[in-house]
Amino acid sequence: MSALAVLALAIWAVLLFARGNFWRLAGDRLPAAGGGADSRAILAIVPARDEADTLPRTLPALLGQEPPGPFHVLLVDDHSGDGTADLARALAAECGRPERLTVVSAAPLPPSWTGKLWAMRCGLAHAEAAGETAPRILFTDADIHYGPGTLARLAAEADRRGAVLASLMVRLRADSAAERWLVPPFVYFFRMLYPFAFVADPTRRTAAAAGGSMLIERSALAAAGGLEAISRALIDDVAMGRMMKRAGPIWLGMSADVSSVRAYPAFADIAAMVVRSAYAELRYSPLRLAIAIAGLALVFLVPPLATLFGTGWVRLAGALAWAAMALSFAPIAAFYGVGAWRGALLPAIAVIYGAFTLQSALQHGRGRGGLWKGRLQAGAHKGETA
Repeated sequence: MSALAVLALAIWAVLLFARGNFWRLAGDRLPAAGGGADSRAILAIVPARDEADTLPRTLPALLGQEPPGPFHVLLVDDHSGDGTADLARALAAECGRPERLTVVSAAPLPPSWTGKLWAMRCGLAHAEAAGETAPRILFTDADIHYGPGTLARLAAEADRRGAVLASLMVRLRADSAAERWLVPPFVYFFRMLYPFAFVADPTRRTAAAAGGSMLIERSALAAAGGLEAISRALIDDVAMGRMMKRAGPIWLGMSADVSSVRAYPAFADIAAMVVRSAYAELRYSPLRLAIAIAGLALVFLVPPLATLFGTGWVRLAGALAWAAMALSFAPIAAFYGVGAWRGALLPAIAVIYGAFTLQSALQHGRGRGGLWKGRLQAGAHKGETA
């Protein structure tokens, strides 16, 4: 235990001071004032599968965005059974923006594509066939609510950075008990894996994006190989980030003004969301799974165990590592309006996420990997872009 406690403390020192300040949010926020975006047209492509519950809270806000240049929204109805397409048209008419919305139906899903990426590709194909030449594409999910002026601010930030991809990790819902306990740590763990400062650093290989809101230079996307290059990716946003970083600078930020309205009322709902893709993040490798679980235990479990059961300097090393862990959670806790004291319970939450990851691997072994909205996409990983 003594060597493990010292190693855990050393790891936390590295995480705090040499991991791109992943735990600090200030430098990653979308600027509140975003003037200076150019006037090039933006086409928003919204893949939507059974989104009748979310669209009334999100589509009018998207249609009401006023970037400096022309703006159009293309909603791709992905074989919905709840009247998503008709509702979208009605909402556009109600908010006085019917001319700004086009609704198309996705073609049947080919076996070589995951569902969301295929819907996105169907949107691009329609735009190409219709002669839509907007040089910027906003890929955004149907559950994302844009506050006034946020698209213009995102475009301005992309211009300022010369980014071929500017993406926002939107504020996820944190209302239910399950969400308040598990959503802030989910974001915390993501930032630990993909420090946003490293994502934006062209000298580093770290690349990622957040699929809810991705503003992309259309020419750069085509030059990088298009959506076809990542058609099998289950974690499409990270794959997009990796692909686009090879084409030019990318940026990943956060904003409380762009949020998801999708609810996860029960712990089982969040489990399903994580289990869907956790094993894909490990590239379906049993070895990577074993390393990930061992690493999770070392980083998150050794500190409290050393503190509670160690003595002398072993206990001190464990306590310092545990304190570093807890304090590093405070900025995310503040962002989501939950108590910073929850950081002390990260070891227990890490165990929960470790269990989700093991369940994801088990589901994959049973041929039920990638289950989401009635689709099994376990086989889509073969040849997946890394």
